[in-house]
Amino acid sequence: MGILPNILFVLALILGIGYFARNIRKIIRNIRLGKAADVTGPTAERWKNMARIALGQQKMVVRPVSGFLHIIVYLGFIIINIEVLEIIIDGVFGTHRIFSFLGGFYDFLIGSFEILALLVIVSVVIFWIRRNLLKLQRFWKPEMKGWPKKDADLILYIEVILMGLFLTMNAADFRLQEMGVDHYNQAGAFPVSSYIAGWMSAWSETTLIAVERVAWWFHILGILFFLNYLYYSKHLHILLAFPNTYFGRLKPQGQFNNLESVQKEVALMMDPNADPFAPPAEDAPPPEKFGASDVMDLNQIQLLNAYTCTECGRCTSECPANQTGKKLSPRKIMMDTRDRLEEV
Repeated sequence: MGILPNILFVLALILGIGYFARNIRKIIRNIRLGKAADVTGPTAERWKNMARIALGQQKMVVRPVSGFLHIIVYLGFIIINIEVLEIIIDGVFGTHRIFSFLGGFYDFLIGSFEILALLVIVSVVIFWIRRNLLKLQRFWKPEMKGWPKKDADLILYIEVILMGLFLTMNAADFRLQEMGVDHYNQAGAFPVSSYIAGWMSAWSETTLIAVERVAWWFHILGILFFLNYLYYSKHLHILLAFPNTYFGRLKPQGQFNNLESVQKEVALMMDPNADPFAPPAEDAPPPEKFGASDVMDLNQIQLLNAYTCTECGRCTSECPANQTGKKLSPRKIMMDTRDRLEEV
């Protein structure tokens, strides 16, 4: 029986990561339906953009309130999930807090994780209030009805549950450490969960172990669920923001590429000696299609953009046409493009 939990954990890990890899391959396949895109340009500048926008969240702070809260949630998930590495090692080999040998640094890490977990919960609650009670206009556009609305709320609930499980696991662990129970090393600092542990003071050792184990299992299974849920959610941008910003346009805003076919037509109109009815040369390539009638007419970067859209609605709220009451919504264009890709 001692090795059974380890076997179950490895199976859950293989299934979770395997299904995630399968979905990533589907995304890559779908993006390749598009035309090849020009991704030339200084590599150093592309890495700089990725570090500044995707990792540094530069565009988020343009709107300071939501930007600050988003950065807390973003940092919380990235930093707290460093602990996932420890959970994976513990789950595979049957150890407990394998990194506790780091001593004071480990205490600092766990303490930081707990403070971030609490801040994530507070930020998520504020996000929920902004979305559902204050009802910011950009969250209540016609395209946000149905699944987009449910998805936005569901991801907030998942975040609260994951952070709650993390703190509950640590609280039970803290009480077991105080009781000197074997296998529960004296390791970690618990500035938040120690208060939760106070409510567990009357619980027996058996109950505490059961609570700690259940929270531990549901926390890691929840993370695997969240990982695979990303494919069906607007939060796929958590992963795709990095290639999206790396392959982003490097040209100045407002600078367009000239279509060669259009240039030739303009040159023909401006040339008084040209014969507009002259047949094209035999070796002339067919004229390039103007515009896009389906996703295959878009390039691969544009399809990647559709998958990376966060559905935040800032593009629509800033759109001059939409501000005048017209139905044009850049966000809906991105959402429809992604839906059409899945349909194809």
